[in-house]
Amino acid sequence: MGAIINAIVDGLVWLINACYAVCHNYWVAIFIFTFLTKVILLPLSVWVQKNSIKTVRMQPEMNHIKAAYMGNQEMISEEQYKLFKREKYSPFVDLIPLFVQLALLMGVVEAVKRGTTLNAVPIQTMGLTLLVPVIAAVSAFLMCYVQNKINVLQAEQGALNQYGTMIFSVGLSLYLGFFVSIGVGIYWSYSNLLSILQLVLLNIWINPKNYIDYDALEKSKEELKQAKQFMAPKKKEDRKSPYRKKEKEDYKRFFSSGKKRVVFYSEKNGFYKYYKNIIEEIIRRTNIVVHYITSDPLDEVFSLESEQFKPYYIGENRLIVLMMKLEADICVMTTPDLENFQLKRSYVKKDIEYIYVPHDVNSSNLTFHKDALDHFDTVFTSGIRNKQELAEREEKYGLPKKNLVEWGSSVIDNMSRAYAEMEKENNGKKTVLIAPSWQKDNIMDSCIEGILDNLKGEGYNIVVRPHPQYVRHFEERIDALQNKYGQYGIEVQKDFSSNKVVYTADLLITDWSSIAFEYAFSTLKPVLFINTPMKVINPDYKELSTVPVDLELRDKVGISLEENDIGKVGEAVGKLLNDYQFSTEEMAKLRDFYIYNVGNSGKVGAKYIIDCLVSKHQ
Repeated sequence: MGAIINAIVDGLVWLINACYAVCHNYWVAIFIFTFLTKVILLPLSVWVQKNSIKTVRMQPEMNHIKAAYMGNQEMISEEQYKLFKREKYSPFVDLIPLFVQLALLMGVVEAVKRGTTLNAVPIQTMGLTLLVPVIAAVSAFLMCYVQNKINVLQAEQGALNQYGTMIFSVGLSLYLGFFVSIGVGIYWSYSNLLSILQLVLLNIWINPKNYIDYDALEKSKEELKQAKQFMAPKKKEDRKSPYRKKEKEDYKRFFSSGKKRVVFYSEKNGFYKYYKNIIEEIIRRTNIVVHYITSDPLDEVFSLESEQFKPYYIGENRLIVLMMKLEADICVMTTPDLENFQLKRSYVKKDIEYIYVPHDVNSSNLTFHKDALDHFDTVFTSGIRNKQELAEREEKYGLPKKNLVEWGSSVIDNMSRAYAEMEKENNGKKTVLIAPSWQKDNIMDSCIEGILDNLKGEGYNIVVRPHPQYVRHFEERIDALQNKYGQYGIEVQKDFSSNKVVYTADLLITDWSSIAFEYAFSTLKPVLFINTPMKVINPDYKELSTVPVDLELRDKVGISLEENDIGKVGEAVGKLLNDYQFSTEEMAKLRDFYIYNVGNSGKVGAKYIIDCLVSKHQ
C-alpha cells in the first residue's frame, strides 16, 4: 500500500513540475495542473452523474415503499433491498468519489511537502497569505450553492444536509488556506471553480430531466408526507421524545453493571415471547443475571425487572455503538443479518457467542437474505427442514460450521398450552378465520371479496382479521368491506386486543402469513392457503436442494389454491373440515415430525445456554 501511495505522489510531483516547465508561471501552472486532474477524473465524474440520476430516479418508488409500509421497518428494508438489487444499485458506491477526492487532496498535500511547485508559490505580502483562505472559502461556498441548485442528487436533499455540507466544505477550505501551503489553497480554489463549470456541462451532456419523472417524484413526496402525518403522534408534546433521559441512563447503567454473562436483544415490544420460555428456565435453574436490551421504551418487559432480569431501553442509533462495545459471554438475538447491516459483532470482545433465535418455523433460506445467518455462531432451529437447509448451505458454500441446535418453537409451545387451557365452545357452527399476511398483493388486495362471496350463506361463522398494519393504512377499505358483507353475519375485525378467535376458529384461510403454521401446530387444525405472489427475499433459494418448509407444508397441513381457483374455496373448506387427513391425530403427527421438542423448547434452549456458560468458566 505504501508503494502505491508513493507512486501516486511521485506522479503528482512529476505532473506539477511539468506544468511549471511549460509556462514558468506559478499561478498558471497550478491552474493547468488542476484542470488536468479534472480531465483525468472525468470518467469518475460522469459515473457519479449517472449514479446520482439513478438514485433520484428510484426515489418515487422508494418514497412509495416508505409510505406503504410506514411503521414496518422490516418490510421497508426488504422492499428497499429488492429495489436496489433490481436496479443494480449500492448506496456504498456514492462514497467512492469522496474517497478518490480525499486521496487526491492528500496526495497533493504530500507532494507539497517534497518541495514541489505548489510549495514554491512566492508570497510577496502578508495580505496575499490572508486572501487565499478567503478565496478558497468563497469558492467552496459558490460550489455548494450551485450544487444545491442544480446537482441532481444534492438538490433533492433536505436543507439540513445541504447546509451541513456547505459548512463543512467552507470550513475545510479555510483550513487548507490557513494551515497548509498557499499553493494547496490556490489549487483547492481552482478545483472548486472548475467543479462548478464541470457540473453545468454535465447537466447539459447528461440532462437529469431526460431520465427522471419529476412529476412522479413530487407526488411520491406528498404521499410520504401524508403517511408521516398519519403516523405522527397526535399531541405536540409527544413529538418530543420523553425517553432520551431514560435511554442515556440505561446505556450508562448497562456498561456499569459489571461482567455480563448473557445478553438478549429485542427490537420492540412483543418480541419477549420468542425468548420467554428460555429466559424463565434460566432464571428458574440458575442465579445467572439476564440482561435484556429492547429498542422500545414502552416494552412490557420493564414490568418484569428483578434481581435476575435487568431490562434496558437502548434506541436503534445508540444500539449500534453498544453492540460494537459489547462485552458478554453470549448474545442472543432474533434479528438476522448480523454484520451485514448496522448491527455488528463486538469490536471489543471477539469470543462472544452469538445465538440466533427464530421468530417462526419458516425457511430462513426463502424468507431471509442469502447470508442473513452466516455471522452467527449458533442457530436455534425450529425443525428438521430448517436444520437441513442451514447444514446444506454450509456444505455448499464452504462456510464455517455453526452450532445447529435442535430447539423448537416457544411461540408454538405457548400457543398450544394456551389453547389446551382454553374453555372450548360448541355452538354447532364452524368458524372460518381469514387472516392475510402484510405483504404486496395479499388476500385483502387481491381476492378477499371472491372468498367471501363463495362462503357467505354456507352456514359458517366467518371472521376477517386483517394484519394490523393493513388496518392502519387502509381503514376505509376495511369499513367498506364490513358494510358490504356485514348483512351476511361476516365480521371484519379492527380490534386486536384479543387472540381468542385465532384459537377458536375451526379453519384458517391465509396466503403466506407465518401465522399459518403457528395456528396449525398449536390448535392441530387445518389451513386453506391462497397462492398469492410468493414473498421471496432470497431469489437464489433454489440453489439448495432442501425444499423450504413453507412450501412443503402447504399441502400437508392444508390445501393450497391458485388465485384463479377462488371458486373452489367452498369445496376446499368442506374437505378440510371433514377429511380424516386433516384430523387432530394426523395434524399432531405432522407437528411432531416437523417441529423439534414440542412443549419443551424453553428447557432445551436454556440448557444449551447454561451449558455454554459453564464451559466458558471452567
